[in-house]
Amino acid sequence: MTVLVPHPSAERGHVDHGWLDAYHSFSFARWYEPHHLGIGPLRVLNQDRIEGGRGFGAHGHDNMEIVSIVLSGAIEHEDSSGTHSVIRPGEIQIMSAGIGVVHSEMNHLEDETTELLQIWIRPDENGLPMSYQQVQADPLIGESLPRLVSPEGGERALRIHQDAYLYGGAFTNESQASHMIAAGRVGYLHVAKGTAIVNGEAYGPGDGAYIVEGGEVEIEGRSDQGYLLLFDLIGQ
Repeated sequence: MTVLVPHPSAERGHVDHGWLDAYHSFSFARWYEPHHLGIGPLRVLNQDRIEGGRGFGAHGHDNMEIVSIVLSGAIEHEDSSGTHSVIRPGEIQIMSAGIGVVHSEMNHLEDETTELLQIWIRPDENGLPMSYQQVQADPLIGESLPRLVSPEGGERALRIHQDAYLYGGAFTNESQASHMIAAGRVGYLHVAKGTAIVNGEAYGPGDGAYIVEGGEVEIEGRSDQGYLLLFDLIGQ
């Protein structure tokens, strides 16, 4: 039987630096909550709103798989490998920091706020070469959940160095989908925008749930222009 442990939006960490308004589902930076340290290899899930023309200057990472999903606006990415790109709504980026990388993430728009999801997942092996992928996915939840990230990758899915699958996308009032999480695996649900019914319970913007025992996860959209993510992860 599927066991979901709700993680309400109000329990997230929150910082407002003026140019950055950020919510942390799991302990991050100066916000530490021992009951919210992530699940499985999923370590960070931040929902950030970045003021026009501002962003994160050059900084380093290593041994982390970093996924960025833009909900509105556009993010400009530049890194020490020479990659320079812009990520817009409908596109998904993954950067495998590997042995080390320096990068910056700036709001590409001068006069509009950009909102994005930042996800960090620990890799299954340290010291890997740095790599970068970006794909136009335009995911819309219908009868099934679009696969965004997986160990195998695919035409519209990015490859990750971990036994971790990320599903999700936009949903409407008519969206209905389900996903089976196998026994021994764990998961996490995050509703970024809108309202959805998940296994009979209502989840609003910013709400999440730990999936601590495998089973069926049934999702019904209850608003237009919603967006949610579902992580299917190796248990650790």
